[in-house]
Order: sequence, then C-alpha cells, then structure tokens
Amino acid sequence: MTQHSGGSAPDSPPTDPVTQVSLRGPAELADALPYLLGFHPDDSVVLVAVHGEESRFGGRIRLGIPAEAGEWEEVARHLARCLSDGSQVRGARPEGAVLYLCRDPAEGETARAVAERLRPLAQALRRACGEREMPVYEALCLSGGRYFSYCCPDPACCPPEGASLERAGTSPMAAAAVYAGIRVRGSLKDMEARIAPLGPVLAEAQERALDTAAAELVPRMFAAEGATAVRARTVVLARRLIARFRAAVPGPDAVAAAQDAADDALLRPEEAATLILGLQDRGTRDQAAEWMEGRDAQPALRLWRALARRCTGPYAEHAPAPLTLAGWVAWSTGDQPAARVAFVRALETDPDYVFAQLLHRACNDGLDPEPLRRCMREERAARRRRSHRGRKGGPARRGGRRARADRKVRAGSRARAERSAGHR
Repeated sequence: MTQHSGGSAPDSPPTDPVTQVSLRGPAELADALPYLLGFHPDDSVVLVAVHGEESRFGGRIRLGIPAEAGEWEEVARHLARCLSDGSQVRGARPEGAVLYLCRDPAEGETARAVAERLRPLAQALRRACGEREMPVYEALCLSGGRYFSYCCPDPACCPPEGASLERAGTSPMAAAAVYAGIRVRGSLKDMEARIAPLGPVLAEAQERALDTAAAELVPRMFAAEGATAVRARTVVLARRLIARFRAAVPGPDAVAAAQDAADDALLRPEEAATLILGLQDRGTRDQAAEWMEGRDAQPALRLWRALARRCTGPYAEHAPAPLTLAGWVAWSTGDQPAARVAFVRALETDPDYVFAQLLHRACNDGLDPEPLRRCMREERAARRRRSHRGRKGGPARRGGRRARADRKVRAGSRARAERSAGHR
C-alpha cells in the first residue's frame, strides 16, 4: 500500500502540523477523510489529489452521489477533469488521486450491499482519472461504520465484508488534527440542516408575514425615493437584530440544533420578512456583508442562518442573499466547510447568483478573505465620511451657500445696472 502524507490544500483549513502525518493503508486513509474536509461527508463522492514522490495530499473535490447510475460515467469524467485542471491552475498537476464513496445503508440494506452497488461508480472514476494519467492509488467505500477497498486484494487487510472504522479520536491523524486546532464539524447533513427551511408549523406563520411585507415593501423598492427608505430601514433593523443576537449568547455546550432553535425564538416573523425582502436589494446586502468580523461576526452569522431558514415555500427563491451572507461570514471567520455548504445551497437555489459564485470560487481557490474585508472596511469608512459631510452641510450651511450666491447675483445686477446707466 502506498504511503500518503496528509497535507493542506487550497480548499481546506490550514493543517500545517498534519502535513507530517504519514497514512499507511486503507484504515488510516478512511479515518483521515473528515479531517481533510472538516466534516463527515454524507452521500458523497470525494476525490483527493496526490502530489510528488512523497504522495502529499493536495486539492479535493466533493460532490453528491448522482441518483441515476446512467449519469456516473459523465460525472466521473467531469470530476477527474476538475481535479486535474484545478490542481494545475494552483501550480501542479496531480500524480495520482485517492477516491472515497460515502453512503450509509438504507433500511434493511447492508454496508457490503452499498459497496457493491457503488462499485461501477468507483470503476468509472478510476478509468476517468487514469485517462488523465492520474491513477487512483486507493478507492474506498465508507458505509455503516465500515470501509471497503476497491483496490486492495488482500482479504487480511480489506476483507470482502469490510472492516470497522477506527474509533473516533484514536488515530495519528486525529491526534495531529487536535494539535493543529482542526475541528470536525459533524456531518454534512448536520451542516445543511442549519440552513434548511423551517418545518410546516413555523413556516405557515412566516409565509403570511412575508406576504404582508411583500405587499408593502416591493412597490416601494421599485421607486427611487422608496428604495432609499427601505434600504435605510433594513440596515437599521439588521443592526438592532445583530445586537439582540449578540446579547443572547448560546451556552458553551449547546448543540447546534438547540442553538438554532433559540435563535429562531429571537426573531419575529414580521422582522424576518422585512429583512429577507430588504436584503434582495444588492446595495443593502453588500452593506450587510460588512458585519463580518470582531464581535459582530458570530451574531451576524446566526442571524443570516436564521433568515435562510425563514425562506420557505414560494419565498425559497429569496434564500440566496442570507445564505451567501452566512457563507461569507463563515469564510471570513475561518470556517471554510460551513462556508462552502452555504454557498452551494445558495447556488442550488439560484445558479446565476453572482455574489455566491464569486465567493464560492474564491473560497475554493484558497484565496485569503482579508483583501475583501479590507475593501468592505474602506467602503464603510467612506460611507461614514459622506454621512458626516452631509450632516455638516445641513440647513445652516446650505443657507450660508445660498446667501453667498444671492450676494453674487445682487452684485452682478448692480454692476449691470451701473453699466446701463453709463450708456444712457
């Protein structure tokens, strides 16, 4: 079995100490996956690039397993191309890849049956990677707490019925991740649940509030003066709600679902409706993105997630704005896995939502969010300067300018009168 070194990649959290961990065999490779992604992937294909003689891990791609087996060949070619081309853009073409297929058994199904059902997908991916001179060194299926190797022929190492995954937190990779401060944020399903629409009981009241707010705000947003007033109202409301969320600090041991439920209780349907509709204005949304650091970041993130959950029923199409804001704050504060989940959800709702497209690409390309934060700080400072000048140029100052203008007009009139008298 080839030895692989865990390493940081453009689309994963910094993992410098983990780069020195050697992974030997399918068991340790299987254990490493959540640390490579920052979460436990559900129902996913994951391809990881491998570089150099030391087989260092590089970029990685995750995609949900297509439901239709007829799509597997095309998806395999697409993923192989993306991994190869994306790695070259970042500096080096992969020498190989490691493949993971993750799917838990359905009710009454065995993990071994899942592995056999997904074998054609693994074969398609191995062929697609091989065509790009990027051989798959190991292909694993993770299902029901077991792993199965599609490459290892040794039944002592990889028995046909699969082998149990190591107990969480006991592997060298887990120890190195703890040392590096890397945290695995539950499963992908858990992360998606934090931004999923509310259940039917709460959704009904929220839809009524959205109907009422839309009847009032939408016509005003299409009028110049009304749009300015709606923007100001939205920003003031967002600032007040962020302060409210900041004051309601979640308990240190509260699970995510309990935190989200507490946040939902902080937000009245009418407030959520006003803010959701107001954020459809690009300028308002861009101004809201400035709450991305310091003491504002976490309450803002919780608020944007809560608003995304309120985009229910026919208002689901309004979700990209709060989803992208949630992704931006998560990325800005170092939580890249949560950021990607939010960006992907926004783009699933509206593939043409440019703000989500740009941020998702930047996050996946491993760019530093600091230049964007700097631009937002500068814009906020410029807006405050404009506001300050506007206040200084209030009625008294404008009156002074008008007085000076009047004096100039009167002086010109006298001069013309005198010249006219001389001619006469």
